Amino acid sequence: MAYSPLESGAWQRSISGCDAVVNLAGAPIAESRWTPERKQEISESRKLGTRKIVEAIGQANPKPTVLVNSSAIGYYGTSETATFEESAKPGSDFLAQVCQDWEYEAERVKSAGVRLVILRTGIVLGMGGAIAKMLLPFRMFAGGPIGSGRQWFSWIHRDDLVNLILQALTQADMVGTYNATAPHPVRMAEFCQALGQVMNRPSWLPVPDFALEALLGDGAQVVLQGQQVLPKRTEAMGFTFVYPTVKPALEEILSHS
Repeated sequence: MAYSPLESGAWQRSISGCDAVVNLAGAPIAESRWTPERKQEISESRKLGTRKIVEAIGQANPKPTVLVNSSAIGYYGTSETATFEESAKPGSDFLAQVCQDWEYEAERVKSAGVRLVILRTGIVLGMGGAIAKMLLPFRMFAGGPIGSGRQWFSWIHRDDLVNLILQALTQADMVGTYNATAPHPVRMAEFCQALGQVMNRPSWLPVPDFALEALLGDGAQVVLQGQQVLPKRTEAMGFTFVYPTVKPALEEILSHS
């Protein structure tokens, strides 16, 4: 059956009988300029998509026992000085509002008696996404920090994210919001230095702000601004990161490239 994530339909019946639902859906954040149309797509793909999944769970018989719903560390806004744990207040920029709307829709599932886990995810290190965009200049010996290099880069290895989702599915006392970020965030300059070391390439040629802004417009803030996010509740629930520091994480990822 066709899956139309922003519309009710026959696909929703497939939720009945499922043990659990994991919702990671959302339009890519940093793939293109944030035109009004693109911002609407970024917002609605999360807000309305989650609304329809929660609607399907409410209609399901029998119902799943848990919804694991993605959010993002954009919830906190950006800062070079603040540290954000799960109890921190939301920011006020576009991405913070998107995340608040996203989480609000997920919260509705609790009225159906379904356990909810929200994972505020940092930049996921795998062979796609952020890493893929940064590899080419390093391979050409032209890599370096993006923007000032002082912005915080809160990240998580792909395998740790998968393991955290599995724990959220199976650990019945895991409820509420958790930061899906490694316990050792780094500044952009440190991240790029580690990437250069792993690739045996220099990290000396900064990418200036204006170059990225010319390409992505407002979307450039995803990498030009950052936030230092710590997984306090995540670790308190007993989750152990296989890759708590960035260099071993990059070594593992790039060993498969």
